[in-house]
Amino acid sequence: MKYKLKHQTIYTYTNAVHNYQSILCLQPLNSSKQRCENFKILIEPQPSKIFSRTDYFGNVQYYFSIHESHKSLKVLVSSEIEVLNSGVQPINPISLEEALIQYKTDNSLKINILQYQLPSEFIHWNKEIIGFAKTCLIPEKSLFEGVLELVKKIYTEFKFKSGSTNINTPLETVLKEKKGVCQDFSHLAIACLRSMGVPARYVSGYIETLPPKGKLKLEGSDASHAWISVYIPEMGWCEFDPTNNMIPQQRHIITAYGRDFADVSPLKGIIFSSGNHKVKVEVDVIPVE
Repeated sequence: MKYKLKHQTIYTYTNAVHNYQSILCLQPLNSSKQRCENFKILIEPQPSKIFSRTDYFGNVQYYFSIHESHKSLKVLVSSEIEVLNSGVQPINPISLEEALIQYKTDNSLKINILQYQLPSEFIHWNKEIIGFAKTCLIPEKSLFEGVLELVKKIYTEFKFKSGSTNINTPLETVLKEKKGVCQDFSHLAIACLRSMGVPARYVSGYIETLPPKGKLKLEGSDASHAWISVYIPEMGWCEFDPTNNMIPQQRHIITAYGRDFADVSPLKGIIFSSGNHKVKVEVDVIPVE
């Protein structure tokens, strides 16, 4: 599959902003799963400085600053993506119990997965989350099948409701109220896995949304998305989408990997101003024939 991708963010400020510093993490990754070409950034007002770097997790980040006074900020990124067909991966029937032994005894593996087994800024767990995890992740059972069950459980028992949570909503609240968005479901799934000792990471990106039958796709109707990646011995990192109860394939576009949302926030910055602001985000994932 090939896509043209556009992601536009517009901030409107009540009072003028005199100084703005920001980090942007919106460039799709180049990997064995996909190719990114013709990546472009348009920022208005034009930044005084902008430069890029590859972070610890292998994501491309852009740092920019604006020193002129402004009451609105527009950031538009665009690129062309080819999602590659990697074929069907053989499933390793290793049990959770056997996997946990490998995580502890494989010295070359331990240092790379430890950060994905520990609590992080938005991911921690309590006895309720552990109890929820244990209904699917059973020591004698296939780890791969257990993750599939966990993903299905979140999909069937939780309601996707935009605006019902924000980034600071505790996972305990998400678990209790059984509603949230892709960010919440991914954080919850990762918390469940890590609570059992399984390394899991957060994936930020996009998914092509399909319009209702007979309807045209509306411009700006797509959205950024989140799912999870789990390390299973002999299989490597395997991806799962709790929001849609599926294994990501050619409709998913990867932007970044991290421990949780804090590592891969699309756009975060510091402003020198007073007053409130409004933000509008529009995303288009357009298939190319």
